[in-house]
Amino acid sequence: MPARVLLVEDTPTQAEIAKAMLRDFGHEMRHAETGADGLAMAQDWQPDAILVDLVLPDFSGMELMRRLKAAGNNAACIVLTAHGSVNTAVEAMREGATDFLLKPYAAARLRVTLDNALEKRSLRQALATAQSVLGRDSFGGFIGASPSMQAVYRTLESVAASKATVFITGESGTGKEVAAETLHQASPRKGKPFIALNCGAIPRDLLESEIFGHVKGAFTGATENRLGAARSADRGTLFLDEIGEMPMDMQVKLLRFVQTGMVTPVGGTRAEPVDVRLVCATNRDILAEVQAGRFREDLYYRLFVVPVALPPLRARGEDVLLIARHFLTLFAREEGKAFQGFDAAAEAAIRAYPWPGNVRQLQNVLRNAVVLHEGALITREMLPALLLHDAPPMAAPAAALAPQAPAQRPPIEPLAVSEKRLILAALEHTGQDVPRAAALLEVNPSTIYRKLTAWKKEG
Repeated sequence: MPARVLLVEDTPTQAEIAKAMLRDFGHEMRHAETGADGLAMAQDWQPDAILVDLVLPDFSGMELMRRLKAAGNNAACIVLTAHGSVNTAVEAMREGATDFLLKPYAAARLRVTLDNALEKRSLRQALATAQSVLGRDSFGGFIGASPSMQAVYRTLESVAASKATVFITGESGTGKEVAAETLHQASPRKGKPFIALNCGAIPRDLLESEIFGHVKGAFTGATENRLGAARSADRGTLFLDEIGEMPMDMQVKLLRFVQTGMVTPVGGTRAEPVDVRLVCATNRDILAEVQAGRFREDLYYRLFVVPVALPPLRARGEDVLLIARHFLTLFAREEGKAFQGFDAAAEAAIRAYPWPGNVRQLQNVLRNAVVLHEGALITREMLPALLLHDAPPMAAPAAALAPQAPAQRPPIEPLAVSEKRLILAALEHTGQDVPRAAALLEVNPSTIYRKLTAWKKEG
């Protein structure tokens, strides 16, 4: 296919030979004898390919390519060089040249080199166009190219420069803290503190002190002044996770802080101004909590300024494999293992599983597989049994085919006893990983934290 080709060559005989060849190929061509003329012509004409002599009267062909690159010119550059400067030509290719030709060169060699360079340029342009249509496959701490994640990226990016409060919703394990930190890093506050606080994991009587700090002697155990999360995040971002777990009396104090921007530590008498970007998150239906009277309506309207809804992993299509490959590479490097990917059956199992614990559960599963196994590929058999729910049942042994006595019904026990037994069993199964246990039980992690605290007090 005809293309626009710029020749930058100061040797008259070499230039005339190249121009004759290019006309025979059917290309439209222009000629410059100096680097400066070549640069001006490239910017004005926007050729598809540039043949660049490395030795020019004013500055080198290498310098010309650097200036073209800095100016955003995307023409395919082919270096023309003599035998004595092959090493320089290779260096030029490291700088972005597509290929090089040794002088003198035959017409066939020029045709092949030029056709290859134009094809590579065409492929690069097609890829760039596809990526602009499909969007990014990552943003900040997130990995994913699904349409739902593209919407999340756009929202975070557009609101980053603002001071507006952002309210993040999503199931446990979808990456609410990742979203908050990504927002912070994309904002003008990125060089300042990012302070995260899980409201559901802090005992009710300590939550005010954790957020606003306290003065020495404010209560039993307050042996020194405490700054608190709000003042620690001054000029930065304060992330309050699981805000739906915040008790009503604390909601009143948070509302006053949001309205005034002033902090009074527990036991203190003087309010201090702080400048923080507030980001909140919950895995609850916060509007339902408002309607049920468990969350203040006035606080809801103060906080729910820019909502960001994180999709569950099961709704993100092929993102699950992108994320799985990322963490497999990471964990294999950390554990000194040779894993490089998944076999087809393992990928199918990962794609089919609904991932109730979302990305956090996927991380735990992959860490487990990497630690416990060896090989180049993760196979289906290396994955936990819970992922293989669709596996065909194994043939029953002969003994199992014999008539069995009717199974006895389990004894009836108080609901609180059953609940405790199930929670403790889930914690033992997950190695005391509360979020993962909560995902398996399909409850909020804060529920388990509260139960553990209550059982500890009961002795």
